Amino acid sequence: MPSLPPLPNVPVKYAAPAVATLLAYLNARWSFFYDYQLITTLLAITLRVKLATRQDRLNFFYILEKHALAPKSANRPFIVYNGQTWTYHEAYQTVLRYGQFFKQNLGVKPKEIVALDFMNSANYIFIWMGLCSIGAVPAFINYNLSGKPLTHCIKVSTARVLIADEEIRSHFSEEQLATISSADFRDGKGGVEVVFFNREVETQVLQMPAIREEDSVRSFSKPSDMTLLIFTSGTTGYPKPALVGVSKCWAGSIFIGNWLKLKPDDRIFTCMPLYHATAAILAFTATLFNGSTIVIGHRFSTRNFWNEVRDSDATVIQYVGETMRYLLAAPRQTDPVTGEDLDKKHKVRLAYGNGMRPDVWSQVKERYGIETIGEFYSATEGFSGHWNLSSNDYTAGAIGRNGYIGELILGGTMAVVEVDHELQTPRRDSVTGLCRRVPRGEPGELLYALDPQNISDKFQGYYNNAKASETKIIRDVFVKGDAWFRTGDTMRWDPEGRWYFTDRIGDTFRWKSENVSTSEVAEILGSHPDIFEANVYGVSLPHHDGRAGCAAVVFKSGLIDVPTQVLDSLAVQVISNLPSYALPLFLRVTAELERTGNNKQQKHVLREQGVDPSKVSPNDRLYWLQGNKYVPFTPADWAQLSAAQVRL
Repeated sequence: MPSLPPLPNVPVKYAAPAVATLLAYLNARWSFFYDYQLITTLLAITLRVKLATRQDRLNFFYILEKHALAPKSANRPFIVYNGQTWTYHEAYQTVLRYGQFFKQNLGVKPKEIVALDFMNSANYIFIWMGLCSIGAVPAFINYNLSGKPLTHCIKVSTARVLIADEEIRSHFSEEQLATISSADFRDGKGGVEVVFFNREVETQVLQMPAIREEDSVRSFSKPSDMTLLIFTSGTTGYPKPALVGVSKCWAGSIFIGNWLKLKPDDRIFTCMPLYHATAAILAFTATLFNGSTIVIGHRFSTRNFWNEVRDSDATVIQYVGETMRYLLAAPRQTDPVTGEDLDKKHKVRLAYGNGMRPDVWSQVKERYGIETIGEFYSATEGFSGHWNLSSNDYTAGAIGRNGYIGELILGGTMAVVEVDHELQTPRRDSVTGLCRRVPRGEPGELLYALDPQNISDKFQGYYNNAKASETKIIRDVFVKGDAWFRTGDTMRWDPEGRWYFTDRIGDTFRWKSENVSTSEVAEILGSHPDIFEANVYGVSLPHHDGRAGCAAVVFKSGLIDVPTQVLDSLAVQVISNLPSYALPLFLRVTAELERTGNNKQQKHVLREQGVDPSKVSPNDRLYWLQGNKYVPFTPADWAQLSAAQVRL
């Protein structure tokens, strides 16, 4: 047998960099170190939740108490709001007073649900933690709601007491207050006591004794027990209250701290609404668990955002939806005296959140000098997620990533399956009746595995709404008897382990027998230099099958009557970058797009109005693609479509 040739004698000074380069390449290609962090974090979550369960210390109050009584953290800043700072110990004492107010003055009992309709503030946190201190459960209500949606949320929460912000008293009419306080409002259990939280009430609260209740009032029997009610956005109907188990809050809080490498001296700024899980769990409780400082903005303001960030010395900022797009649209800020670029004058080392579109990703990093972006994907009623901490271009735009090891360990807990977009459900094989996974790199609905014998261990569903809860569960997916959680979102998992959001099921529409992803079309439109924002959806047309592509667009100029040359260049942009079936055949030019309180786009009203000029606001302008140009779409054109005189 011939001997092997001798290995080359490479000097160490050359070999070491070569090995380092090779290891760096392998790590980038296979995400070994990233997977290691994810997996060790998941193990840490499991161990900490089990220990807290055994000690019956799952209530958030104990996390606050630990920091408040420890000499190293007692005087550390905890909450910063409107120029005022509370240390952990000061906040702890305040929380005890709030708890006593709820117990002694309002008769709140352990496990009782209390509705909270409140703007972002330090008081929001004190009310929340005060309820925790006496073992009660807050139900977070969207402070933008009024009328029937607000009445609905109060009713389905089953709360006997509603704490409402004095600032939004105008959302409650006298008639509505009479309705919710009537004896039969809660199905024979009496009315709702509404407490408008004003200066007088706050003074009364702060005069209460700071008494700590016995541990027994804060007991949880199991990690899946409800600790919060958080309402869905209600974009297609009334909001639904999602049950949030205490272990989910622990998991999200611990994960965020480890994933972002938060330190005690980090100052996390959020002006995203605290009634939503993104700010409540992935900002506030993550800060609490980590012993850092939470800086609370009253509400999102394009004009004030960076001033608040600079003034508070924030090191981490949170975004949701189109937040960063709105910030980019604002004029650049410069010092009027020195001319210094204020956009980069801050202490922010990373921005994290969900919903940042790929077309603004690099612009955010360049303009504001933010080195790292942490984009994640999760759902209020869900129990898992995807995470992408990115400091380079390799994973820009991805909502998550994992490497080979992560795929081996976690691959069995999730699946991407074919979708029937007509039925808006996973497609079933005509012979077996089972679902099929899509090839890597192709879009499909993301599913998470459930234990069919113990669904509520991971998915607690919607409060008192078994029918709605069941719609999120799909059974007999790959084998008879299995159960999976439906995210309702389509994802693309590429061969390199990067996850990309493609669309919300129901947003994807079919045209010319092809599926059209609204988010992909919106990305092409958003990359046009004159487009500020685009919301893409499918519209029904008389005498046509499927739905035609339509885009409601806002131009950076703010103009509704757009110059012809701009429309011509936009037509060139879409024709050059999209297949014919995906072209937005209609444009609806508008001054502003409707969005949720979390800066996410709404589509349902736009879809319902379609391109019927009688339903579209007279303040908007309609165009349609004729050949290679967008031209005005008139009532006469609609009449021709309705009379089947035009085919698209």
